[in-house]
Amino acid sequence: MPAGLVAVVTGAASGIGRATVERVVAAGGSAVAMDLDGERLDWVDSTERVAAFAGDVTDEAANLAAVSLAEERFGRVDSVILNAGFPAAGSMEGLPLEQFDRVVEVNLKGPLLGIRAAAPALRRNGGGAIVVTASVSGLGGDPGMFAYNAAKGGVVNLVRAAAIELANQQIRVNAVCPGPIRTHMTEPVIEADPGWAEGLLAHVPLGRWGEADEVAAVIEFLASPAASFVTGVVLPVDGGIRAGSGQFRPPRG
Repeated sequence: MPAGLVAVVTGAASGIGRATVERVVAAGGSAVAMDLDGERLDWVDSTERVAAFAGDVTDEAANLAAVSLAEERFGRVDSVILNAGFPAAGSMEGLPLEQFDRVVEVNLKGPLLGIRAAAPALRRNGGGAIVVTASVSGLGGDPGMFAYNAAKGGVVNLVRAAAIELANQQIRVNAVCPGPIRTHMTEPVIEADPGWAEGLLAHVPLGRWGEADEVAAVIEFLASPAASFVTGVVLPVDGGIRAGSGQFRPPRG
C-alpha cells in the first residue's frame, strides 16, 4: 500500500485481518484494528500507527465508531477492509436457527453495516476502497455448510451491488474469496481432524493450505490506488479450486 494510507480493518485480532493491518503498517500507513475480542488486540500496543477498537460488526454504532476513530486519530479514511467472519456447520434441519441467525448477522449484515459506515467517510476523502472477505463457499455449496454458504453467497452479490451504487462517488468495492487458509479459526479444525484436512487439500490444485498473508497481499492490492480501475470484482484466492469443474481431483506431481 502507498505510504500514509489509512485503513479500518475488521476481524483484525488474528489471521487475514491481522496480516492486512501488518501490511498497511509495513507500507507506512495507519489502521484501526477492530475485533469483537479486544483482549486479542494487545499486539496493537507495539505501534502508534494502529489503534485498537473492540466492537461487534453486527452493531451499527460500533462500525460508525471505528470509522470515526480512524478520522480522529489519523485524519481520514482511505480504505475499509471488512474481514470479520463467523463459521457454522450443520444440516438444514439440524442447525439451531439462532446459530443460523448469527452466521448471517456476522457474515452478511456485518459487511452491510461496514459499507454504510464507510461510505460517508470515503466520500469526505474524495473516494476510496472497500474490500470484503467473502469465501469460495460463497461461490458454491459445501456439505454441512449451508448457513455459511448462504451468508457468503449474499456477500458476493452485496459487493457487486455496492460497487455499482457507489461507483459514481469514486468508491470501489471488491471481494476476496479465500479457499483453505491457515488462520486462528481453521488451525483447531486441522489439528482435530487431520483426515478431513487432507481430504480438503486433495481438491486444491496447488496442493497446500494458503497463508493469511497471501490473502492480505490481494487485499492490499484491491485497497490501493494500484487497483484504481477495479471494482465489483469477486476474486478467488484459493490455490486453484475454482478453476476446476469439481468432477475430478487435480493431479499431483
